[in-house]
Amino acid sequence: MSALLDVTQLSLDVGARRVLTAVSLTVDAGELHVLLGANGAGKSSLAYAIMGCAGYRSVTGRMRFAGEDIVQLPLHERARLGLALAWQEPARFEGLSVADYLALGGRADAADCLRQVGLVPDDYLARPLDRTLSGGERKRIELAGVLALQPRLAILDEPTAGIDFLSEDEITRVIHALRQQGAVLLITHQEALAARADRASQLCGGRIVYQGAPAAVIANYKARRCRRCDGETCRA
Repeated sequence: MSALLDVTQLSLDVGARRVLTAVSLTVDAGELHVLLGANGAGKSSLAYAIMGCAGYRSVTGRMRFAGEDIVQLPLHERARLGLALAWQEPARFEGLSVADYLALGGRADAADCLRQVGLVPDDYLARPLDRTLSGGERKRIELAGVLALQPRLAILDEPTAGIDFLSEDEITRVIHALRQQGAVLLITHQEALAARADRASQLCGGRIVYQGAPAAVIANYKARRCRRCDGETCRA
């Protein structure tokens, strides 16, 4: 059976800097695949390249999603195919209510999606998505939006990073719900979350340096971990 997402020999330049080099990665339908790496390893750049974000589409190599070549597709076309991304820093939509935000392309019940991320619907549906919400509230609402989309592949970029964000148990419940809808690519440096994956890949200096069972990838990451990626430590 072919992979839902198939990234082959993907390289990416941002400006004059090479940020990804010959990255190959697959995610199967229904799978939780973890991408592990230190800060600066290129994890978010890979997420943005898969999603087709502006500034991250000048790539070499191949990307196929559900059997379709997506390298030339813009972000909204990839989203239409069933790709969704939860950003490391959730965006604000000034003037838009939480209810309206969850209705944008959403196919699931907004109130139920809020409950799944630990929010009381009556307290949030009418609130605007603005600076009156904390970072944790915005992250929860963003994940509720991903749930509402019912994507075939959800890319979660550092979902527990920052003060007041979801607990490990809460993000585990969200991942479980997303896996019932499709697959999850979880980008993290949290070893406890990585341990629950079906497969894992380790990124260092924009390259995949280790792939396989989560326990083996975590052990390699721990043995050679640098606080910030220098592109060499984890490849030594």
